[in-house]
Amino acid sequence: MFSNAEIGIDLGTANILIYSKNKGIILNEPSVVAIDINTKQVVAVGQEAKEMIGKTPRNIVPIRPLRDGVIADYDITAQMLKAFLKKVAKQLGMSMRKPNVVVCTPTGSTTVERRAIHNAVTSYGAKNVHLIEEPVAAAIGADLPVDEPIANVIVDIGGGTAEIGIISLGGVVSSSSVRVGGDKFDDEIIQFIRKKYNVLIGERTAENVKIEIGYAHENHEEEFMDVRGRDMVTGLPKTVSISSKEVYKAIRESLEQILQAIRVTLENCPPELSGDIVDHGIVITGGGSLLKGMQEWLAEELQVPVHIAPNPLESVAIGTGKAIKMISKLEKAAK
Repeated sequence: MFSNAEIGIDLGTANILIYSKNKGIILNEPSVVAIDINTKQVVAVGQEAKEMIGKTPRNIVPIRPLRDGVIADYDITAQMLKAFLKKVAKQLGMSMRKPNVVVCTPTGSTTVERRAIHNAVTSYGAKNVHLIEEPVAAAIGADLPVDEPIANVIVDIGGGTAEIGIISLGGVVSSSSVRVGGDKFDDEIIQFIRKKYNVLIGERTAENVKIEIGYAHENHEEEFMDVRGRDMVTGLPKTVSISSKEVYKAIRESLEQILQAIRVTLENCPPELSGDIVDHGIVITGGGSLLKGMQEWLAEELQVPVHIAPNPLESVAIGTGKAIKMISKLEKAAK
């Protein structure tokens, strides 16, 4: 009965989302795998593995097999996908024999990287695997009229990459991708606190700092937060107070890189479509779009309206699921 199940997969650097045609988002878990390095066995995947980061014994290593939007470790990604797809099959109460799968890939991914994604999904036993570009999936998920002859500008700021695409008639007219996203912001916060306060903090703490007091706009009311880490001089635990202005300074360079990529994409847009952008503006999606002040800052810099997608964290996954119906059209447009 379910031999032709249809699912969409958003292979994100930070989270993996799986969308089913009938049930919507059926899985949303961090793309982390905990491996026992002695036996090479997978100990945990997803949320369970993320909670182990920075707290495991020597033989267990939490790994993020997807870096900058592409597969960094093929075998572990395949194992992680199998574990997630098993979970999904259990949830749907069926053996998902030979599902039709749509997976999104970053705009700048090479043929080798695309083949790695294709093979990782095929190894689970998928019947057909279709790859679509991330900006197209994000635009479909954000309910933009992608198959109409108007400019749909989507900026998807994910964990590993920021993807910018101008889509018209179901295809990408102009696009660019920078390997800057939520992970880079976290990394820069870690480096800043290390340099300024001589305190080393972990990835999860950096992420909390970004969510609580991270701002994309310089003009904001200053906020403070106590951050715990390890003093690099004494080696003992230490608490320091960080301000939102300092966090802004730490991530400013990465924000500028994203802005520059958007500008380059808009510069390469045909003049006929540029008029649409002034009317309809830009839609931002992905976890990075939730950074405080992001919408106002981009609108100010680009002088066009900026809107946030209805479900910024799920847009790409919803788009991959919806793309199943229009896949042949999209694949023709991609050629």
